[in-house]
Amino acid sequence: MASFLWSLCLSFLFLVSGARSAQPKKPVDVQFGRNYVPTWAFDHIKYYNGGAEAQLILDKYTGTGFQSKGSYLFGHFSMHIKMVAGDSAGVVTAFYLSSQNTEHDEIDFEFLGNRTGQPYILQTNVFTGGKGNREQRIYLWFDPTKTYHTYSVLWNMYQIVFFVDDVPIRVFKNSKDIGVRFPFDQPMKIYSSLWNADDWATRGGLEKTDWSKAPFIASYKGFHVDGCEASVNAKFCATQGKRWWDQKAFQDLDAAQYKRLKWVRQKYTIYNYCTDRVRFPTTPVECKRDRDI
Repeated sequence: MASFLWSLCLSFLFLVSGARSAQPKKPVDVQFGRNYVPTWAFDHIKYYNGGAEAQLILDKYTGTGFQSKGSYLFGHFSMHIKMVAGDSAGVVTAFYLSSQNTEHDEIDFEFLGNRTGQPYILQTNVFTGGKGNREQRIYLWFDPTKTYHTYSVLWNMYQIVFFVDDVPIRVFKNSKDIGVRFPFDQPMKIYSSLWNADDWATRGGLEKTDWSKAPFIASYKGFHVDGCEASVNAKFCATQGKRWWDQKAFQDLDAAQYKRLKWVRQKYTIYNYCTDRVRFPTTPVECKRDRDI
């Protein structure tokens, strides 16, 4: 019934918008080894179906992770993930892009585990020039442990868009003209990891990881990368401005996408740094442009 109602809701949003959303190109599913390599605790990554699926394993000894072979300046990066099932309090599954220097840029999905029966929390963040503190948190509108769902990032010279199953949940616009740094000249690698973060992840660290429930397993497939590959020190790509994600249709969300973003904001957002007057007495200038207030 929940899936039916969600489909009905999306159909309604499409009808009232009067226009089709400019969706990123459909991800191409490939084997793990096409785009990624393990980075630590190799024995805690298991491969299935000829490398088309991978499982990350966390136990009381270690977690594990992997990273992309290449570094990228702009593109579309997608992963199908099935989160840790059952009691996952204290456990974090991360999927993110990051550059490799001190004033780094970073684009984060962090999935915060919870006690059995409580919803997963998805935290997103954007770092530019080493500055983060742009956390937003939402409840997911489905159980991410039951089946695979798709999490993706569209990053171009104009905006960064976070998608969950093609629904935009966050946009971060290029606001250099009003003094906000934007990731545009530091290539980033793609990372994913499964690790214990019970000092902060669930209720601010009040809920600790129950190791009697270990091992904790997150499953992955898809491994899609469609980006402009560059050396770590590159400032631009030869095809910059010429790829599909640079075209006008992807320079902003359209009306239907903004309706979906508003739906997420109204129904599922539980924290937004833009409205946190304790941390930020003055609203960060990018928030209005990003339609976060």
